[in-house]
Amino acid sequence: MGRDWKYIVGFATAVCLVCSVIVAGSAVGLRELQDTNKVLDRQKKVLIVAGLLAEDAQVSADEVQRLFKENVRPRVVDLATGQYDDKTDAAAFDQQKALKDPSASHKAESPEARAAGIQRLPNKALVFEIVAGKDIEMVILPIEGKGLWSTLYGYLAVGRDGNTIRGITFYQHGETPGLGGEVDNPKWKALWPGRKAYDAEGHAAIGVIKGQAPGAAEAPHKVDGLSGATITSNGVTKLVRFWLGDGGFGKFLAGFRKGERA
Repeated sequence: MGRDWKYIVGFATAVCLVCSVIVAGSAVGLRELQDTNKVLDRQKKVLIVAGLLAEDAQVSADEVQRLFKENVRPRVVDLATGQYDDKTDAAAFDQQKALKDPSASHKAESPEARAAGIQRLPNKALVFEIVAGKDIEMVILPIEGKGLWSTLYGYLAVGRDGNTIRGITFYQHGETPGLGGEVDNPKWKALWPGRKAYDAEGHAAIGVIKGQAPGAAEAPHKVDGLSGATITSNGVTKLVRFWLGDGGFGKFLAGFRKGERA
């Protein structure tokens, strides 16, 4: 009986060790594939928000990479100055990793940042220029901030005038499906293009209102609210205005509005 007990314990221990090795090996082996898929998904989101790829398009990874390479130019921006930092390799720059590095980020202390639920800010950010030849057609800005249940991560496309919204999309969030989760609804996202980011005084003015907004010509700074999702709607307004302000990309976009960027 004693031998049987020892055998069972030994066998169970061996099985657990083997399973642990298999699970750990699989996690390590799949990490590279997961990272690759994450990059591809974000590249696809950039192409979609730029209008270079349909929302429901079924394309291969090779096609996504081709379109991205031909039309998109990643560049690093110093948020404090609003100037490009071409000394930093945009292809290797990881904004989320920089955000976790105390030497590459700082505490967000402005009221606008707190309102958007932003605790820390990277010193530099990765933007994506949509180019046609040598001309910049628009610039895609990374945005993030709190909704009701989660932090929303996405992209905002702004025209070469530094003011006209060309699109918005979110690639990660945990908002309630059918309510705040409607930030993913193509019909809602289609209401953003043509709206204006700034008012006549240069203040970030675009926002999601309660109820239905008139067309872009009548209400250039207003977007329809998400039905039953007031907190998420307010969160989108706060996070977009923050990133359009001086704490985010305000100084950078001012260069476009002044005609300083080709």
